[in-house]
Amino acid sequence: MTDHRLGSTPETCHWGFFDAALPPVLSIRSGDRVTIEAISGGRDVLPPEGFTRLPDHLAVIEALTPRMRGHLLTGPIAVEGAEPGHVLEIHIETVECRQDWAWTAIHPTLGTLPEDFPMRKLWHTRLDRARGVAILPWGTELPLAPFFGVMGVAPPSVFGAVSTIEPRAYGGNIDLKELVPGTVLYLPVFAQGALFSVGDGHAAQGDGEVCLTALETALEGRFRIVLRKDLTLALPRAETPTHWITMGFDPDLDDAAKAALRDMIDLIAATTGLPREDAYMLTSVACDLRVTQLVDGNKGVHAMLAKSLLARR
Repeated sequence: MTDHRLGSTPETCHWGFFDAALPPVLSIRSGDRVTIEAISGGRDVLPPEGFTRLPDHLAVIEALTPRMRGHLLTGPIAVEGAEPGHVLEIHIETVECRQDWAWTAIHPTLGTLPEDFPMRKLWHTRLDRARGVAILPWGTELPLAPFFGVMGVAPPSVFGAVSTIEPRAYGGNIDLKELVPGTVLYLPVFAQGALFSVGDGHAAQGDGEVCLTALETALEGRFRIVLRKDLTLALPRAETPTHWITMGFDPDLDDAAKAALRDMIDLIAATTGLPREDAYMLTSVACDLRVTQLVDGNKGVHAMLAKSLLARR
């Protein structure tokens, strides 16, 4: 296993898009560990005096122009031997805030209630990393729970460049707050090398991310990336120390829920040998369906089931 480090610079970041044609900025082998820096937001979200502005953030937004409306991402990282049909197993080892502030915004026509809030508003929240809390503008303290909202591989090459906004089968803007240290994310591969990128750092987020944004900030994460040629997945999955998580994405929230539920039924049947109808009934009595996010074009639902219920028969 080799340890790598990938900073956020104009040479290592791309803005607003995923694309299988984008050359990798780093190549690794299966099992390698990578520490990745990421930044969040353009010039319009920079804080006033009294907050620290990262030099690499300023350099990137000065040098790069968004190709599409979307996130600043670090990557892509190529994994040697990865081909369409394989799976990346991404062990999230650490996630830490890199700066002393986060931003949250409302934008007209966007979010869950655009008809109620046709306005622009921007917060800056101070992050007390030593105490592990965010101090909201009116003084309320919120525990820090940092995670990357965007973790994804390249889409199929036929897609060309696609926005980072919508989560899809290749991952991307999943916005799943369970993706914290100790969790493993499984992403199906659609392009040679997989081409893994991360960004959209969150210091904390509620399920739904209802106003469009969370506590958006710059993060540093350490990941161990394993290529799985023995797995086949149609959608991302995740594994916490205690739970399996399946995911669904669709413009219709009901259809997103059905996709997450069907994948959980598949997982139960494959793991336990139960007939699908019994797996379906098990989800009804023991599986939680949660709204991941409502605001990214493709809405997200995730299903969570305790691993203890999946002992083989």
